[in-house]
Amino acid sequence: MSRTGLYNLDPTRKGFGYGVNGAMTKYVKVPARCLHLIPQQLSFQEACLTEPCCVAYSAVVENTRLKPGDRVVVIGPGTIGILCAAMARLCGAQVAVLGLESDAYRLKVAKLYGCEIITGDASDWARQRDGLGADCIIDAAGHSATLNIAMQLVRPNGKITKVGWGRQPLGYNLDPLVQKNITLQGSFSHNWPMWERVIALLGSGQLDVKPIIGGVWPVTEWKEAFEKMHKGEVVKSVLKPA
Repeated sequence: MSRTGLYNLDPTRKGFGYGVNGAMTKYVKVPARCLHLIPQQLSFQEACLTEPCCVAYSAVVENTRLKPGDRVVVIGPGTIGILCAAMARLCGAQVAVLGLESDAYRLKVAKLYGCEIITGDASDWARQRDGLGADCIIDAAGHSATLNIAMQLVRPNGKITKVGWGRQPLGYNLDPLVQKNITLQGSFSHNWPMWERVIALLGSGQLDVKPIIGGVWPVTEWKEAFEKMHKGEVVKSVLKPA
């Protein structure tokens, strides 16, 4: 497979821990072509977040192609949502992160990246510039209902990039996509060159993931680490070999 092609969309693709042995093990045997050099100044626990950072890079930079000054609403302050917001800020966008009252801690982390925090209706913020809506909505929530919110917040001829998965039936009208001439973009996975670019951002300090890391647990205490994330007490837990 080419490092520069769209092999990340190959339906037969497998990953370590998903179709290939390697999840939560002390050592993993991998082909040399899969390896990346971690800069000396980048800690291993920060480098552990390269993969979700690549998901955000793919969504925001490759698929959405934001411009400086764009007004962007990110729906869902999970790991991917916050990293999408951080990446959008690197692109020069004005960013608001929309979440629930129960997302208080995660929204506090999103604020550290210079984002506006919203827990109610985001319409006023989206329309603040000219009354028409936000240039782009990045839907990083894991629920189908948020696409309806995105269609309401985006401006005519704007863009919605959907990163979050929602298994629920939609149950609402998609005609606003037509009426507003909206571009709906799905974003999935990443590729080798994106990893190289993200590692460069992490190594240079331009992208700081330390606020995302809520703690480091030995792999034997995986349950506590997962529960901390599930309860919203941390954004991301890092596991290390026991």
